[in-house]
Amino acid sequence: MFRRVMTREIRTLPVVEAGPVEMPFTILSWSEVFDRDTTWNEHSHPFHELLWNERGTSTAVVGTRVWTVTPSLGLWMPAGTLHSGSATTGTWCRASFFGFGAVTSISLTPVGVEITPLLRLLLERLADTELPMSSRAVTEAMVLDVLTPSSHELLLQVPTSDLLRPIVEAVQADPGDPRTLTDWARHLGVSARTITRAFNAETGTSFARWVAAVRAQHAVALLTRGWEVDAVAEEVGYRSASSFGAAFRRTTGLTPGAFRTRPDHRL
Repeated sequence: MFRRVMTREIRTLPVVEAGPVEMPFTILSWSEVFDRDTTWNEHSHPFHELLWNERGTSTAVVGTRVWTVTPSLGLWMPAGTLHSGSATTGTWCRASFFGFGAVTSISLTPVGVEITPLLRLLLERLADTELPMSSRAVTEAMVLDVLTPSSHELLLQVPTSDLLRPIVEAVQADPGDPRTLTDWARHLGVSARTITRAFNAETGTSFARWVAAVRAQHAVALLTRGWEVDAVAEEVGYRSASSFGAAFRRTTGLTPGAFRTRPDHRL
């Protein structure tokens, strides 16, 4: 009996400065379902990119900032921006490439984009390479009209100092880690105020809010796999679904239900 061993695939892409390149359409579509965990090295594109998923979650990393991309929250990546990324097995990633010069960037920096039902339908229509040019031009114009930055995004600023590294590694490995600020201060042999100052300086937020952000990103990955809210709440360290829901809304501005995968889209 043979057992297939899934290995991680590492893809290497080039660093390319922003600039016009030959493209068949103003907005070019890409789609792939991953049969293994996949990572991309730090790279950049000459065109703007809208990342979103039909199913599952993926990540995009720019410096110390980590975004989670989902079926309902995409990410606008301006041309020439250095970024790396990853996708887990079973994720159905989609992207739209916007010709530099032909399209004005909606932001000079990466920013979240809500993938509304209308925007999804328009992007799916543009994936049809047989679409008549007149219809394509109208659809592209509609995409550009509705494509705007969102007030919601799943963004995590990751501290890099030696002081905070043990906390970062522990919480990212287990978002349900129950240790409090006081517990970590005792463990690291420093004051709670020292840790608080470090988190504020490196992330612009508090220890508690940073932990809540890590938990929210992990929770979204589970929700898009079809996990029940109660199970997700327990997995990421909350005593009840209601306390998890309240913390999740404070962090993301959305309810956990906004990320629950439809039954036919479960991984």
